Amino acid sequence: MNLVLYGGGHEWENDHLDLEAISLTGKKSPSFTFIPAGSYESEIEFRALIKQYQQFGVKRFLQFSIDVDFDQTLKDEAFNSDIIHLGGGNTYYFLKYLRSKGMLAELKRFVKNGGVLTGLSAGGILMTPTIDTAGFPEFDCDDNEENLKNLKALGLVNFEFFPHYRNSKRYDKELLAHSTKIKRPLYACPDGSGISVNGKSLKFHGKVYCFFEGKKITVSR
Repeated sequence: MNLVLYGGGHEWENDHLDLEAISLTGKKSPSFTFIPAGSYESEIEFRALIKQYQQFGVKRFLQFSIDVDFDQTLKDEAFNSDIIHLGGGNTYYFLKYLRSKGMLAELKRFVKNGGVLTGLSAGGILMTPTIDTAGFPEFDCDDNEENLKNLKALGLVNFEFFPHYRNSKRYDKELLAHSTKIKRPLYACPDGSGISVNGKSLKFHGKVYCFFEGKKITVSR
């Protein structure tokens, strides 16, 4: 299993995570598919991703939007890529369409077959058991305008993920409280940091914090 979860940030802040994703493919020039959280204005992010990955030798790019109609040929090509990147955006909206279009099972199969799955912010949250962390803190959370009740996600890892983390008492209060309600660790990543998974091995990139059973631990600096 090969995964990279991005805490967020500009493309140039995530060079080390992009290189990690490419390394996990074992190829010098892997193919890359971008699945945006929503199709609206997604071409802007896609162009930025192309520019970013081209400097690392990636030459084949595809955008696969799932909240609009698509044909089987496009879907097949997307899942034949070496890297699939799940974009950032509204986590509830993204999960709604991943589930309704049958993409959760497809993504699990992709990972099982050796593909590298990466995700920024919402895309990273979706790799965990649930998208609970998209719903707090109240001053910085996604709106559940879809009124989504089933928050179960891909469940590829046994931890929860909080992107765009800021090392402050306001955030810590919410994350510490949530950590007392769950039995798995919650990793919080500021912009420019992240987590990679290679098999059963976790690797932390940049500043990463762990919230577990009401305690906060600095995992990496």
